[in-house]
Amino acid sequence: MEVGPTIRITQVGDYVFTVDFGATLPDLLTDEAPPVGGGTGPVPEQLLASGVANCLCASLVFALGKFRQEAQGLAAEATCRMARNPEGRLRIAGIDVRIRLGAAAEAMPRIDRVLAQFERFCTVSESVKAGIPVAVSVEDAGGTRLA
Repeated sequence: MEVGPTIRITQVGDYVFTVDFGATLPDLLTDEAPPVGGGTGPVPEQLLASGVANCLCASLVFALGKFRQEAQGLAAEATCRMARNPEGRLRIAGIDVRIRLGAAAEAMPRIDRVLAQFERFCTVSESVKAGIPVAVSVEDAGGTRLA
């Protein structure tokens, strides 16, 4: 088994932590939302959603390049669906990721091939899916749903 990235987390106050990504990157301040925390940084659920969405976007960029398609940029929005488990504890019941391409589908003749495989390149979402459902949709610049 390969060793992946390592982070270090240090508590700096109640629910406030710094996340150290290593010497070459700045630390990230995290917190819990009020009323538990002060809301001074992203919450863990946001970090998970951002990791899933970022990896999916990077995988889509890779697949677009592989098929020489120009999407003219892309943007994504990720939402955690929250639910309580049988013990009443809050859990992430799913993550919905909506990706929007900057170009119209007609300008990308191989977009169907890109969409058929880009998710499989995503290390994070494919791993998270083992325990949390991840729903992905892709729209073109005009808002037409492609996948």
